[in-house]
Amino acid sequence: MAQSNLPVLSSENGLNRYLQEIRKFPMLHADEEFMLAKRYKEHSDPQAAQKLITSHLRLVAKIAMGYRGYGLPISEVISEGNVGLMQAVKRFEPDKGFRLATYAMWWIRASIQEYVLRSWSLVKIGTTAAQKRLFFNLRRLKGQIAALEDGNLHPDQIKQIATTLKVTEDDVVSMNQRLTGDASLNAPMRADEGTSQWQDWLVDDVPDQEEVLGDSQEFDERMSYLEGAMEVLNDRERAIFKARRLKENPSTLEELAQEYEVSRERIRQIEVRAFEKVQDAVKEAARSQAAH
Repeated sequence: MAQSNLPVLSSENGLNRYLQEIRKFPMLHADEEFMLAKRYKEHSDPQAAQKLITSHLRLVAKIAMGYRGYGLPISEVISEGNVGLMQAVKRFEPDKGFRLATYAMWWIRASIQEYVLRSWSLVKIGTTAAQKRLFFNLRRLKGQIAALEDGNLHPDQIKQIATTLKVTEDDVVSMNQRLTGDASLNAPMRADEGTSQWQDWLVDDVPDQEEVLGDSQEFDERMSYLEGAMEVLNDRERAIFKARRLKENPSTLEELAQEYEVSRERIRQIEVRAFEKVQDAVKEAARSQAAH
């Protein structure tokens, strides 16, 4: 599963061409995706893997654009996201009943975030888990509270963010200064093209796979299975499962280890055990529903 087989984004200036190129790869219907995933899992078919990957390159680009504000080359951000996508394809279990896009988005984000953390030294972002959480959530929170476009924060906004993320107000001010100059998806792609925006290239002719999945009856049913299946977990297992598998920004093993005062390996073991229990419960619920 070599990344060299994928379209190459060589530089920021080549983004336009790259986005055009990946739009040529067709989206997969659920049945087609399932069969390709089964073929790759059972026979290690490289062509099946290639189709699964190329059909989700637009998902990687969409997620990667959300990290443009960190001042890193978009070519490298997308490349790291593609690595995460390939890891997702490699580990995807089609029999679990979920679409690849839902599973892959976590791997893509994790890969990109690891790259961002590697690129921003710990001196810049801080060493604590709270500061890292602030690093990745500050821009989102600023958007929710309608912070000023020039990046400045009012004292009450600083206090609100500090309270939400459990950091000091000084940490918020310092991190905000480091992250000023965020790029907007509404910004022109070039100075002489005022009508062409970055986000225009992320719009597909058909609904996004995640949106299709979220709106479908199948997804609603599976989410109800998941909610019911989580009843088999004890309180600690449920909390760790949600923190690691269901949060938009999953908690790290280190954060949970500190919270529960156990080792990172113990948290990992609880997560794996909880995931297996939920999987078994979801399968049983699906079988019972099918029998009726």
